[in-house]
Amino acid sequence: MADDAMDARLEQALLGMQAKHAHDFDAPENGPAAQGGNELHDFDVNEFLHGLDAIFDAHNAAEKAGPYLEQAAVDAENAGDEAGLLTVLNETMGFYRSQGRHKENQWIVQRALELALHMGLEGTESWATTLINCATAMRAAKRYDQAEDLYHQALDCANKNFAPNDRRLAALHNNLSMLYSETNRLPQAEIELRQALHIVEAASVNPDADIDVASSNTNLALVLLQESKLKEAHIHATKALTIYETGKLTHSAHYASALAGCAQVLYVEHRYGEAASHYRSALAVIAECYGKDTDYYRVTEVNLREAEAQIGNDDVHAANSADATSTETNTNTDATAEIAVSGLKLARAFWTQVGKPMITAQYPQYVGRIAAGLVGHGSECYGFDDAYSQDHDFGPRFCLWLTDDDYEAIGEQLEADYEALPRGFTMDAQGRVTFIDIPFSPTTPRAQGANRRDGVFRIGDFFESITGYRTAPAQTAPHEWLMLAESTLAAATNGEVFADPTGQFSKTRQGFKDMPDDVRLALISKRLGMIAQAGQYNLPRSLKRGDGAAAWLSIHEFVQATASLVFLVNVPMVVGYMPYYKWQFAALRKLSGSMFALLPNVGEQLETVMRLSSAACYGGAGFGEGGKGAATAIEKINDIVEQIAADIVKELKREHLTTSGETFLEWQRPYVEDHIASDDPVLKSL
Repeated sequence: MADDAMDARLEQALLGMQAKHAHDFDAPENGPAAQGGNELHDFDVNEFLHGLDAIFDAHNAAEKAGPYLEQAAVDAENAGDEAGLLTVLNETMGFYRSQGRHKENQWIVQRALELALHMGLEGTESWATTLINCATAMRAAKRYDQAEDLYHQALDCANKNFAPNDRRLAALHNNLSMLYSETNRLPQAEIELRQALHIVEAASVNPDADIDVASSNTNLALVLLQESKLKEAHIHATKALTIYETGKLTHSAHYASALAGCAQVLYVEHRYGEAASHYRSALAVIAECYGKDTDYYRVTEVNLREAEAQIGNDDVHAANSADATSTETNTNTDATAEIAVSGLKLARAFWTQVGKPMITAQYPQYVGRIAAGLVGHGSECYGFDDAYSQDHDFGPRFCLWLTDDDYEAIGEQLEADYEALPRGFTMDAQGRVTFIDIPFSPTTPRAQGANRRDGVFRIGDFFESITGYRTAPAQTAPHEWLMLAESTLAAATNGEVFADPTGQFSKTRQGFKDMPDDVRLALISKRLGMIAQAGQYNLPRSLKRGDGAAAWLSIHEFVQATASLVFLVNVPMVVGYMPYYKWQFAALRKLSGSMFALLPNVGEQLETVMRLSSAACYGGAGFGEGGKGAATAIEKINDIVEQIAADIVKELKREHLTTSGETFLEWQRPYVEDHIASDDPVLKSL
């Protein structure tokens, strides 16, 4: 779990903020159930809910909840009880979501919406509650466009039907924040969470012992952590745990989320022993309440192992922190000096302290129209820059993005004012940056002129300079998406947006993140083919015939294809795209350590293959002379390749993209391509 890669994707079903039992799903007086069309009343909603509660209270959900819900749906349908069936469907959505059964949930969502409309519930409280549950199910399935549309429909309906302190309204804000967080809109996520917390605190008789207040604090802590607001994140994470303890709620299934959230904060604080302890406690709760065969358990277990591996480094980090505080200030008169500040942090400070005040003073009528941030080419835009990155193109900078009309009006003058901003800076012992008016080293030629990486841009020009497109290709133009390299898309969607009052820049940027799922599946198929061709077929043959050069190139192709597949399986909308070769493994390590990462072990396995490749292809130290003794390395590489293939097949099965257990990945391609909805031949391999 990389320090700057905290992932707030905790399943909402585990956070206590889902819509509660659907007692209010009664048909309206003029609805179908009230018109005399149903004479059978064999389905008892209250009895169903009590039975479901008993299963969860006994911590038997993993084994018994699924069959119980399926039978209840049959019983309600046989009884002709539409309101009862809608109740069952809403409860099923929450359970399937918690179990990662997202494909099955798509049908439940569709059925629930159709049934609610058939019952005439549109515009009612029951309609809003159903929309919330459906949206959250779609969010968990990473269908973000559909989820956001459903959430906004729910918000419109809820504002008309719910009281200001209704917990369902808090649930809506809370879940909407999750969507914003997962689509990298953290400021909006924070706003929604603070609204949710305000509502549940106002609605609570005792906020200090309220499970919904605790859940909101956990969620807020995770978003603040992503925004690098560590001190405030710690406050909210520990407050959540205190609420569980005060309210004697530690046997609740939701307690696991609070424990895991606090563990994330402790990990970032380099308190690895405490983080591991919290992860262990979370695992115990998850195992008891949901079972061990769940994504939630597996990912938490991975995070525990990572924390345990870091134990012993606590003191080292503490010593490093102490050394850092002894440094008074640094100036950047020498651009190669080791400044203990990341490029993104420096850019945000430069914007907040210098850029934003300048715009407020000199362009007051445009304050609500100018977007600012740092996106594009450069190590700092990925958050991977370090002292070695500061020997070129390092310094305070940000981008200002304008509409075409605004650029025509103020673009040239704003660029001149931006260039005149003071670029020197100092940093105190607490890491606070202050800007001073001293000369700054110019950028290298490659970052000037048409290739400049900061300053004032038309929104369309900015994205065109990176991708060749002013806006993302249409969802119905797969051939255009397939021509865009993943590294190009990574450069167009990385970095941070500091301000975007109109939302136009973020909308354009988000368009490039929203790769059509058919294109994603087509690329997964291509990567499966290359993994099979290079890693499973040509690599062992090249090694057997002693062609070290061919084997070396086969390993390169295998590693590239496998790394790409990891990002594609995890969905670029959520985790971003694989960047260019220099930062490919930095990004892969960051992804592998994040909450709910899929194929989390593949990155480490690929690095092992690369370490062994020299000995396998040409022999080397520890493996004998002139290629002799390389057999050990070759055997290890072949074993890893096959293990990776087996792990990929397991993941494809989990996502219902295949029913085959065949581990030669070329034969998995037809199964994956069967899920491509479009008939466009460019998406199919043959």
